[in-house]
Amino acid sequence: MGSQQVRLSGSGGQGLILAARILASALVAEGRNIAQSQSYEPVSRGGLSRSDLIISDGEAAFPLADTLDVLLILHGDASRASTGLLNAKSLVLTDSDLVTDPPKGRFKTVSLPFSETARLLGNKRVANIVALGAIAARSDICGAGALEAAIASNTPPKFARLNVEAFAAGQNLCKAEVPA
Repeated sequence: MGSQQVRLSGSGGQGLILAARILASALVAEGRNIAQSQSYEPVSRGGLSRSDLIISDGEAAFPLADTLDVLLILHGDASRASTGLLNAKSLVLTDSDLVTDPPKGRFKTVSLPFSETARLLGNKRVANIVALGAIAARSDICGAGALEAAIASNTPPKFARLNVEAFAAGQNLCKAEVPA
């Protein structure tokens, strides 16, 4: 597999850093090496937030992404912040409700209703977990089984059922997606 670079981006309070920790935990369980960094504006809710994961079979020494394989955008404010790191092989996943003007380019962009799906599940705060389900379904970054196990071990037990449903819903969004 070599090396892959992932950025989860959006607004503070959307659980992006938790989602990155979950993804990193799943990747480590699969035997991959991870360097993770995060950046957020100094406000508790709102403001740009992002987390980068550099995934490698060898040493992953530098924690900042320079060419993205997968970019998740959960809020419109983060829509343009990473465009310069995308190439023709990049996959961009956006929240269709909160990212009304997704980045455009030679890369593949898929807009899915992460926030709406989370709301329909009864808790808008699991949009990050819905998005992890979509990442598992649309990319070869990490296996679904490893992600499910990491979600269970990195989130409170009282939310276990909701998180499993959110992850499955994200995978199902991709199955229901109509090819362009």
